[in-house]
Amino acid sequence: MNLAASDFELFGVPARFAQDVEQLAARWRALQREVHPDRFAAEGAAAQRAAAQWSARVNQAWQRRRDPLARASYLCELGGVRVDADGAAAMPPQFLMQQMALREALDAASTPAALDALAAQAAAQRAQIEGDIASQIDEEGKLSAAAQNVRALMFLRRFEQDLQRRRNAYQLT
Repeated sequence: MNLAASDFELFGVPARFAQDVEQLAARWRALQREVHPDRFAAEGAAAQRAAAQWSARVNQAWQRRRDPLARASYLCELGGVRVDADGAAAMPPQFLMQQMALREALDAASTPAALDALAAQAAAQRAQIEGDIASQIDEEGKLSAAAQNVRALMFLRRFEQDLQRRRNAYQLT
């Protein structure tokens, strides 16, 4: 194995947005068994340090592969397109207006049912954006468009986190 290999090379899968998460999980477990520091206990401290480094690298790749946002961002960056997390100004006005409307609806939501409705709306929007990213990266090779959708997904993730905090607050009362 090569520490400098891409996450996809490390896992032996194609560099695509669409991934079989079960296949990735199986590969992660196999890699962890192969590089776990306990396997190298009899080989001394240097071998254990190297194994710990490999184990950390495998875990890092696994975390990026299983998270659609991290995976999409990583793929864009592998293709030479930087995802500017602070690129809100580059977002289309229609998208920003949609996000403002979602935020206002969240502020106005006064029941768990209203929050559930917003969660369903956000989940549908996330599925649409992830589908667009898959097409843009895997089929069309439009990494700049995918990067813009990655930024949209970042907005949506923050909204979903805030929404979950509100849902949790209702459960505590």
